[in-house]
Amino acid sequence: MFNFRTITIAWILALAGLWLIRGQLGGFAWPALAVSWLYFSTLVLGCIFISWNFWFPSVCRGPLDAKRIAISFDDGPAAGKTEKILDILAAEQVPAAFFCIGRNIEGNADLLRRIDAEGHVIGNHSDSHHFWFDLFSTKKMLADLQRMDERCHLAIGKRPRLFRPPYGVTNPNLARAVRSGGYVSMGWSVRSLDTVAKDPDALLNKLAGKIHPGAIFLFHDTVDLTAEVLPRFIRLAKEKGYAFERPDRLTSIEAYA
Repeated sequence: MFNFRTITIAWILALAGLWLIRGQLGGFAWPALAVSWLYFSTLVLGCIFISWNFWFPSVCRGPLDAKRIAISFDDGPAAGKTEKILDILAAEQVPAAFFCIGRNIEGNADLLRRIDAEGHVIGNHSDSHHFWFDLFSTKKMLADLQRMDERCHLAIGKRPRLFRPPYGVTNPNLARAVRSGGYVSMGWSVRSLDTVAKDPDALLNKLAGKIHPGAIFLFHDTVDLTAEVLPRFIRLAKEKGYAFERPDRLTSIEAYA
């Protein structure tokens, strides 16, 4: 399995091997530096790519045996924006997951209740979504996640079990927080990059080419362009014979604690 443990063992064994043949290599320092550079570069990439499951497991796709896909939205709830997404999903009869930022629930509790009442699932996307979240200690990360849980529970009486890391970044501290809090990390298999897209047609064409069985799509309900593209994307997927399911049901995960 490609994860931190196996890569670290491979690095140690590689250094040991280089030490044993150092005479043939003409020295140990430079080969060891090269191997170590590769090792630490892999650690960084393991933080960035959630689908690697490098620091801890994340569910990033559903079963491949049927034409079923799921869509998810990050960063809401956002007044004036999330409503548009919900209207589209209601019109198209499509369920989804909303990974919400806890502090955004304040003043938007009615929106959270609407998300829940209309059959969508709510996940934890941290309380602060702080720029430096990835540098927090394990204790501070866990407290942050639990604050979001409390806000959600106050609004809808449910505590999320699904968690999506802010920025999709993982690390050892977050691994311990996720385990301690009993969360299930959920990533994605298709990142729309709707936050940086400018052309709705170009975005739709890109997404159309990435529809595949078990796909979990990542959107943001805080982006106007997403509301513009979403109805066309849903209809296109349906025309291709795909059915939409909530991500938790697609992956057979219990959504709430």
